[in-house]
Amino acid sequence: MGRYRPPQAPSAPYITKQGYTDLEQELKGLWERRAIVTKALAAAAAEGDRSENAEYIYRKKELREIDRRIRYLQKRLPHLRVVDQTPDNSQQVFFGAWVTLEDENGHESRLRIVGPDEFDPKKKTISLDSPMARALLKRHLDDEIEVRSPSGNSRYLIIDISYENG
Repeated sequence: MGRYRPPQAPSAPYITKQGYTDLEQELKGLWERRAIVTKALAAAAAEGDRSENAEYIYRKKELREIDRRIRYLQKRLPHLRVVDQTPDNSQQVFFGAWVTLEDENGHESRLRIVGPDEFDPKKKTISLDSPMARALLKRHLDDEIEVRSPSGNSRYLIIDISYENG
């Protein structure tokens, strides 16, 4: 018998226009990949004994993972709300903002607040649902914020806010 896990709170339904386009392209690519994997799975199944057929087992697992992601995207995409307008007050932090922060040691970092479906640390984007984004939202230029994390509290100063793409 499995452990009970309470249902997760739904993530924010907001996404940037580029993020929505990327998810649509991912879905299209998954359907194309699925067709290739299905053909390979059929060929592996035709080889005979499936219990010891590594190719069959691998393709079956790969198809399961593709189908899981397709199901998720098909359920998620219709509920997403594309935000492509810049706010009236560009000196306040809202969804889609690029924010430059200075930490207590004087180190600067620049990050963008995006939807939970498109955050990527490599691209310096954080989820709207993250503690950092929640601390930043509706703050103004030169405000000081405190972010609580398991490793301790950190303080940052907002030194720049912009809404350009890139």
